[in-house]
Amino acid sequence: MAFKGEFHAPDIDKEFFPVDQWFTGFAADAFVMDRLMFVRILMAVVLMAFFMFAMRNPRLIPSGVQNFAEICLDFVRVHVAEEILGKEQGRRFLPVIATIFFAVLAMNLPTVLPGLNVSPNARIGFPMVLAALGYITFIYAGAKKYGFLRYIKASVVIPNVPPALHILLIPIEILSTFILRPVTLTIRLMANMLAGHLIIVLLFSATNFFFWQLNGWTLLSAGISVLSVAFTLFELLVIFLQAYIFALLVAVYIDSSLHADNH
Repeated sequence: MAFKGEFHAPDIDKEFFPVDQWFTGFAADAFVMDRLMFVRILMAVVLMAFFMFAMRNPRLIPSGVQNFAEICLDFVRVHVAEEILGKEQGRRFLPVIATIFFAVLAMNLPTVLPGLNVSPNARIGFPMVLAALGYITFIYAGAKKYGFLRYIKASVVIPNVPPALHILLIPIEILSTFILRPVTLTIRLMANMLAGHLIIVLLFSATNFFFWQLNGWTLLSAGISVLSVAFTLFELLVIFLQAYIFALLVAVYIDSSLHADNH
């Protein structure tokens, strides 16, 4: 950012693809780590440490941290897994759905945490991994119930339609079920977190610009500061909603695989 009333947008490229890297030259760069990878590992450790601490000595009547952890798990169990899949299948697939939900939530939180200020999910790698986990899970669910070939056939062949229409419908079903699902899961999460980060950065950069570089606009900078805080609070809602939507869609896809014959 330059002075004398000249504004330059922050260099976002360096935030998501940092020049500074660690462990270069070690094991043929197999363990090279940049800032975003460090934040991913940090949040994964924090997430695991939280649940290990909360469940270190579980009690029948929970209290404190255990009570909070169980409330979080019950939310995913009741409002995502069992809501979509029913009690039996919901409990069966709860470990995967809960893992996805809390992983997305944990990786989204750094976007509003001072000192971190970036979501690892704004770079495509981790959303792609989570989408792959959901993809493998719903294919496994269908293949386990029907057998792999029968599941594929039930998923892409729509019954009771004229045979000629299958030429058109089968490619559409293959595209929508086995290609677009993981792609849209990945892009939706990444794009939302990237857009939120860009808006927050630009708002706080504008505050800095008007307050420090254009003294006559300090009143405007105060207004932008309020807007920046308000959008940060809104981003907290987005952080939760993205985790909820991602887990919910995975549950929906699993359910559709378990009922592939009811196409």
